[in-house]
This record gives sequence, structure tokens and C-alpha cells, in this order.
Amino acid sequence: MIKAYRSNCEAISLSADHKVTQISDDIVWIDLINPSRAEEMHVESLLGMELPTREDMKDIEPSSRLYMEDGNVFMTGSLVWNADSRDPRLTDVAFVLAGKRLVTIRYAEPKSFNLFIAAITRVPHEMRSGTALLMKLLETIVDRTAEILENSVVRIDTVAAGIFGDQARSKRKAPRYLEDKIADISAYHRLISKVRDSLASLSRLQSFLHATPNVQQDKEAREMGRSLSRDIQSLSEHASFISGNLTFLLDAALGIINVEQNAIIKIFSIASVVFLPPTLVASVYGMNFNVMPELQWSYGYPLAVFVMLISAIIPFIFFRWKGWL
Repeated sequence: MIKAYRSNCEAISLSADHKVTQISDDIVWIDLINPSRAEEMHVESLLGMELPTREDMKDIEPSSRLYMEDGNVFMTGSLVWNADSRDPRLTDVAFVLAGKRLVTIRYAEPKSFNLFIAAITRVPHEMRSGTALLMKLLETIVDRTAEILENSVVRIDTVAAGIFGDQARSKRKAPRYLEDKIADISAYHRLISKVRDSLASLSRLQSFLHATPNVQQDKEAREMGRSLSRDIQSLSEHASFISGNLTFLLDAALGIINVEQNAIIKIFSIASVVFLPPTLVASVYGMNFNVMPELQWSYGYPLAVFVMLISAIIPFIFFRWKGWL
């Protein structure tokens, strides 16, 4: 699908089936969403330039993701997609400054694009050029990334409360309670890792963009670029801090599981020691010898039971006195 936006924010569709041979001068943004090869070739013919393919966008070499050719600026960044689900992903998005136009190529629909499209009418008319729209779009992407981190912090605090709160200290917890918390921590760690990768990609993209003539010749674009660089740096540091907290929570959950397992093993160990003396007494009186005085004594059985009880109580009291129970 090909969506085009005029300088008055009017959205139109550029279908490859239409026999359009020339693009209008007032179109400032062309957005290709899951384009077919025919659609890519149609836009290439309209712009008179080659666009990066999906395979080109997957290349991790900086020279393949950030470059200039014939005065056009080609950039590929990785954005977080599907962040509100249990399966966050990174999707590569190409940003092309072709003269005064912005061209974006994407094979997913990150929420930041929908937010930008919804607010595009609030962009001042004098800023509705390709470079200005790109800076505003990057600003929206950074704001969306900040929102993802803020939502993650709230959810991670809930997980932390579950690990250290009253429910975690309760003697009767749900089956696999802490194991489920570890699964939650792993999911959030994966999300934060995706965010950090995206911020690193955006940082490289912003540094490259800031050095291009399109930005250097525009004072307002330069100021927005500096602000974006500071925001990306700040978010990267915040993401690193959140990642450290997740590592602590993971270690804490594993430590609590280990402590609980040790407590269970300790109970079984003490129980075996407590019942060892009564077992010894019972073994003695279970021997088949003819000469055992207590066998003929009327108080022999009560005495044996009493000795077994005392032999069990004494170790129990000793363990409590030593603080092992």
C-alpha cells in the first residue's frame, strides 16, 4: 500500500495500477506500507531513483543502512513493534529524503507512525517539508519509546511487589508462583533489550542525519536534532538502569527459590534426625532374642514407647535451642 500526504496534510493513495507518470509537487511524504515489488517500482519511476528493498534494509553494515547517493539521503532504523504484547519485535524502517520529500518504507505498523499520522495536522505549515516531517516523525518515535519504557517500569514494579510483597512471604502460594514471576521478568528483559537496540539504531541514524546538508542548512532542524540526540541518550541511560533492575529482580527471585528449597531440605533433614533415635529403640526391641527382660515385664511396652518419645523430643528441643528450627 502506498499513502501520500500533501503539504495541506491531505492523504491520498498512490496505486501501482493507476497510470500516474508524474508526482505532484505538493506531496511531501510518501509512506510505503508492506509494498509489493510492483509498488516499489512504481514509486521508483515517479521519483527517478532506486529505493532500498527489504533485503537491503536487513543488512547490518552501517554503510548499507546510512548513506547518501545523488544528493538523496538513505537511512534505515530499527523500531520497536508489538511492544504491548508478550512478543515484542524490532522492525526495520527506511527513511529517504528525496529532495524536499520524505519517503518511508516499512513492513510493519509501529504505533509511532499511527500517532504521527493522527497529529500531522498540528505540524506548522511552514514545517511541512520532507526534512521537517522526518524530524517530527523521529520525535514521535522517541516519545513512543519513552512511553514504552514508562509502561514497562510500572509493570516491573508490579512484578517486584509480587516477589517481595506479602504474597511472596505467604506460606501458601500458588503453584509455580515465583517461576511465573521469572517468566514475566524474562519477557520484560526481552522488551527492554529490544528498546535498547532500537535506541542505539536511532542514535546512529540521528548522528548521520544531523551531518547531512538537509539538516545543516535548516537552523530549526538542527535544534530539533540536538534535542532528539539528548532525548535518545537520556532514554538509553534509563533503559540501562531498567535492565539493571531486571537483573536484580531475576537474581532475587532465583535466590528466594533457592532459600525455599533449602528450607524444605532442612525440614526433611531434621525430621530424619528426630526420628532416628525412636527407630533405634524400636529396632532394639524388634530383635528376636529369647533373653530380653522387658519382653516379660508388664510395663515393658509403655516404657519402650516412652523412651521412643523422649528420644524424639530431646533432639527437637535441642534444634529449637540452637535456632535451627
